[in-house]
Amino acid sequence: MQESWHRYLRLGIVHFMAFPSVLRGEGPFVDTLRQIAQDEFFTAVETGWVHSDAERAAAAALLRESHVSVGFGAQSALLVTKSNLNALDEGERKKAVALAQQCIDQAAQLGARRVAVLSGPYPGASDEARATRLLVESLLDLCAYGRGRGIGITLETFDRTIEKKALAGPTRLCVGVSEAVRRDFPDFGLMLDLSHIPLLGEGIRECLTIGREHLVHAHIGNCVMRDRAHPAYGDQHPRFGIEGGENDTPQVVEFLRVLFDIGFLGGKERPFLSFEVKPLAGETSEGVIAGTKRVFAEAWAHL
Repeated sequence: MQESWHRYLRLGIVHFMAFPSVLRGEGPFVDTLRQIAQDEFFTAVETGWVHSDAERAAAAALLRESHVSVGFGAQSALLVTKSNLNALDEGERKKAVALAQQCIDQAAQLGARRVAVLSGPYPGASDEARATRLLVESLLDLCAYGRGRGIGITLETFDRTIEKKALAGPTRLCVGVSEAVRRDFPDFGLMLDLSHIPLLGEGIRECLTIGREHLVHAHIGNCVMRDRAHPAYGDQHPRFGIEGGENDTPQVVEFLRVLFDIGFLGGKERPFLSFEVKPLAGETSEGVIAGTKRVFAEAWAHL
């Protein structure tokens, strides 16, 4: 495609994945965020939790002056603390909701308009229905909390059987969850990730077509699932083109084409479309980010 992608989308990157030293809410948050903010290739960034009030305030100022759109990923906080929004134990579930609410507060400080979460683990077939109802209840609580702060809530789907083993989960189930939440909060929606589609055993067109009416945010990434001995096995978001990986430029081309076909791209809005990539041992964030940008530019040229 000859037209600039800026006409169709807000191109971003997940900060805490590209720079995993900040994944736990610590480390050089502002210094690494500045590398993204100063890169004009990106018009958006997805941040995560940061424990330091001073770092958060400095990050907020940096994001304002850089004129980038901001999203917030609470997945890192929920995963690091093993918090479960569909926990069968009510105390555990409420604790997870409280953590996500803290993330909503941080997101508001950073200038984000949406916060993404994930479900807890799949509890097994016998408890699936109950856990799904509890997940909906947690999401309703978060949507209500976010509404008062100008924050919408997004549910990201993850694998069911390989690593995260999440309740949500298969795209059809997640659409059902979204339908239930949207009865009260129409701005709720799903995040679908190219890297998670193979892990779910779904095809790109299948996944995006099923989720099309509920899709509000998309990620582009890679995964390894055929070799358990591979250092990037599971949901590790390795660089594109890694040996044994599932996604490279051809899959990014297909993902983008289907996003246009279903109307996610090409409409009046310019939605978030973000890279989610992470360097492995011996790799650098800068090198992985540069390679990812090249893959996207080549994919866009093939549309």
